[in-house]
Amino acid sequence: MYDLDNKKRIIIKVGTSTLTHRTGRLNLRRMENLVKVIADLQNSGKQIILVSSGAIGLGMSKMGITERPKDTITKQACAAVGQCELMYMYDKLFGNYNINVAQILLTKYTLDSPRKNNISNTLERLIQSNIIPIVNENDTIAIDELELEVGENDTLAAYVGYFCKADMLIILSDIDGLFDSDPHTNPDAKLIPIVHSIDGDIMKLAGGAGSALGSGGMITKLNAAKISLDAGMDMAVLNGRNPDVLYDFFDGKEIGTIFTK
Repeated sequence: MYDLDNKKRIIIKVGTSTLTHRTGRLNLRRMENLVKVIADLQNSGKQIILVSSGAIGLGMSKMGITERPKDTITKQACAAVGQCELMYMYDKLFGNYNINVAQILLTKYTLDSPRKNNISNTLERLIQSNIIPIVNENDTIAIDELELEVGENDTLAAYVGYFCKADMLIILSDIDGLFDSDPHTNPDAKLIPIVHSIDGDIMKLAGGAGSALGSGGMITKLNAAKISLDAGMDMAVLNGRNPDVLYDFFDGKEIGTIFTK
């Protein structure tokens, strides 16, 4: 049985498809429940760092855009508009449980520069102050990432976990975990409960991109798993449709896919 007793510092990554309806607007009921569960986990002694997508999707909705834009400038504008609403909602909802939050916007350039030590120091001070850092990619200025489609938050979450020496990364997605074949086309596809190494056979199980509003997919999660395992951090992929799944996971129920050496 997988041991979660020693997993105290937890990165929780939530994707656009979990936070929003298909219209791009916030799924308020799910977001409120997610915040409640995370606040409860924080109160129980866990140290939570939240990596949250959703800014571009929310900005699309407010700007009247129905399909994810392909040009960088429109994506940046959507991110600028959507990030305001995203953080406003998090601040308001966590405030209901007397928990303070902090916004951290990162770019791949920052992660690769000497400034990365500042990231580690800031995260550590926030965590020790019982403040939940909410991390997102700075899509408004991250030109290279937006154009090349490598700037997604699954990988970002893995790097954040490395910088703050997290014990585990949990990715909340719109699927139950990693399957031995595509569950959308094969009703007999079986969930793989645990993966010990990311080899060629595992990588072949990854499909294409994620939802119309997001930029992920299983391939980005496997890439995040490789980074996590190399950093000595376990990772899990869970279905975030019902945030109570986090309770089930920490109660030891066999759900999702766990990546561990």
